[in-house]
Amino acid sequence: MTIPPPLPAQQLYQPCDSTQFGFHTTADLDDLSEIIGQMRAMDAVRFGAGIRHQGYNLFVLGPSGMGKRSMVRQFLEEKAESGHEPDDWCYLNNFTQPHKPRGLQLPSGRGAELRLAMEHLVDYLRSAIPALFESEEYHAKAAAIQEEFSKRQDQVFKELGEDAEKQEIVLLRTPDGFAFAPTRNHEVLPPAEYEKLTDEEKKRVETAIAGLQERLEKIMRQMPQWRRERHERIKQINRETALTVVAHLMDELRQAYADLPEVLKYFDLVQQDVVENVDDFRKQEESSTVGGMTIVTRQSFHRYQVNALVSNGKKSGAPIISEDNPTYSNLVGRVEHVSQFGALVTDFTLIKPGALHLANGGYLLLDIRKVLMQPFAWEGLKRALQSREIRIESLGQMYSLVSTVSLEPEPIPLDAKIVLFGDRLFYYLLHEYDPEFGELFKVAADFEEHISRNADAHLLYARLIATLTRRESLLPFDRGAVARVIEHGARLVGDAEKLSTHMSFIADLLRESDYWAREAGRSVVGAADVQRAIDTQIRRQDRLRDRMHEAILRDTLMIATQGEVIGQINGLSVIELGDFAFAQPTRITATTRLGEGEMVNIEREVKLSGAIHSKGVLILSSFLAARYARNQPLALSASLVFEQSYGFVEGDSASLAELCVLLSNLANVPIKQSLAITGSVNQFGQSQAIGAVNEKIEGFFDICTARGLTGEQGVLIPAANIKHLMLRRDVVEAAASGKFNIYAVENVDQAIAILTGLPAGEADTSGVYPEGSVNRKVAERLSELTRIRQSFARQPGEKSNPQNKSD
Repeated sequence: MTIPPPLPAQQLYQPCDSTQFGFHTTADLDDLSEIIGQMRAMDAVRFGAGIRHQGYNLFVLGPSGMGKRSMVRQFLEEKAESGHEPDDWCYLNNFTQPHKPRGLQLPSGRGAELRLAMEHLVDYLRSAIPALFESEEYHAKAAAIQEEFSKRQDQVFKELGEDAEKQEIVLLRTPDGFAFAPTRNHEVLPPAEYEKLTDEEKKRVETAIAGLQERLEKIMRQMPQWRRERHERIKQINRETALTVVAHLMDELRQAYADLPEVLKYFDLVQQDVVENVDDFRKQEESSTVGGMTIVTRQSFHRYQVNALVSNGKKSGAPIISEDNPTYSNLVGRVEHVSQFGALVTDFTLIKPGALHLANGGYLLLDIRKVLMQPFAWEGLKRALQSREIRIESLGQMYSLVSTVSLEPEPIPLDAKIVLFGDRLFYYLLHEYDPEFGELFKVAADFEEHISRNADAHLLYARLIATLTRRESLLPFDRGAVARVIEHGARLVGDAEKLSTHMSFIADLLRESDYWAREAGRSVVGAADVQRAIDTQIRRQDRLRDRMHEAILRDTLMIATQGEVIGQINGLSVIELGDFAFAQPTRITATTRLGEGEMVNIEREVKLSGAIHSKGVLILSSFLAARYARNQPLALSASLVFEQSYGFVEGDSASLAELCVLLSNLANVPIKQSLAITGSVNQFGQSQAIGAVNEKIEGFFDICTARGLTGEQGVLIPAANIKHLMLRRDVVEAAASGKFNIYAVENVDQAIAILTGLPAGEADTSGVYPEGSVNRKVAERLSELTRIRQSFARQPGEKSNPQNKSD
């Protein structure tokens, strides 16, 4: 087994050679017309936007800040320009069932025209109809009808009066109506004189009056009918009079909308209603007294208005709507109410559109997290997609929360493509727990978080920087600045062979670099400006890192960077705070004793260990048993702990350190405290890659630098992490001068050899390790523990617990 030497400085950082660029500044470059590294995702977007079958809505996956929304919106805007212009949608009064407004579909732009046309119609009728009814012609016709009925009434009463006179009876008009009285010589007979009449005369008078009274009652019964006839005649004249105005105007509108049969039917209903209710135009104000107050009510003629719910007259192509507050009402629309005399009332003009109405015929962009946070919004969206219609329903009525009168608008057909944006977690959770999700969102566009780093990608990145600088009105970047941005793009993903596609971070870096260049009075952004922007970004967020490093340097947190100790090692842990991550060394200790193969993870015992960390500890037990105790029991009980750790521990990146510290304790061999180690390990002792390798190396380097570099300090990392190294310049310089060392190990044997300075040792064909090797010392100690345990087992009646005996 060979012990790997420290990594050369060339492997610690992969610089971007600015001489590969043929431009001087980004002002020389064309804008980027393609999307970097997102071909798979954009192919999915292209497919999802193009297919028009039900259920093929889009879910765009990926972390926030990658520019997903802007990329998708840009593509949709280009596609929408050649798309069909969506129709307008209006709500009209239902003259037979006012609580069920009718929906009307019109070609693009015609909805607003119809609304204005109806407003002009009503405005004209409000002045024209009263003027027409004040004309001499109308008054003459009405007077003629009135005179005709008056003559008929007078003639009937005249004939009745003449017949009464012939029988010496007179017809009298009294305050209470009509009455008959006997006469003599055309004079009403007084009661006293009437009493002097003979019985025969009295009988004649009574018989005559009874006959006349019967005729009068018959006439009086005919009077209401005559009045109704007169009223109908007057009403008919009113209709004819109104029709002379309305029909002319409606004919003009019919000519303008002759190509729309549904509008023509609506005009017929309007004309009929205006004619039937022409008195509303004649008496546009009514007064009433309530509680001593006179209230004047004016006719609003709302029923003739057109509620242009969606009008696309000024827009070309398919609509693209982005709803940032996707409440239930903002998605499917709502019916508003107004207060009137203490009561809430509504009509079809108070129907307001939702985002689905506005996006009908186009695309609706939503953030899935915001949708799920709003009560009933997700269910309302799914219901609309499943039924393919937008039904405006009040939540208060649906759940019987309010008792106000509301409307039941006619549903509007839905033909929109829904595009949801969100993290991958939302997509997979919905797929797992919502059975309807997969049926409604069949297209997933998964955006890459990084792309391969090569010369072509470098040029694309340069053009991206040029595009963003022009879009944001920033200063141009020179070649050195572009190269530094590219290097930082690799550091963001923690991989020297990849580049970040997180556009938000890159754009922020460009803006801040521009700021520092302007502060320095430069007209072109240089590499120094980019570096200053990176440094200040870190500086704004590293307060906690400084406090924790200060605690280590003041020995509040016990971390040794020199000397040798048995059963003690420097692990490396990462702390993430928002977008900022840093690492610090953590002391890991191990103790071993006689036992039955137990591996006690103290963090786990106190419930401060995550499942992955606990798994890593259990792997150690498997490794020890497989390597050292194949043919004997593992008579070992061991304890592992992260010293001075008071928070939750998760991850397996410390499992290699934990194995090495166990071997140190078992072999009774000290570990160099000038070294720190990170890495995962499997059951075969092979090191495995871990995350945040750059932050971990820099975290231990900062502590060592503060205490003084000796040339013996360094960090051990898995060999699989070499390709991820993009270390700070000061770390690279220290490694190049031999003041700080970074070792890449492939297995635990290489790691323990570097940490202890002793050979790990390889077993011969009989399974025996070389004398003086670490593995030989471990094997001998485990054999010793086994013999002790067996000796306890041979003693009869032994009641003490051997596990409690110290080794």
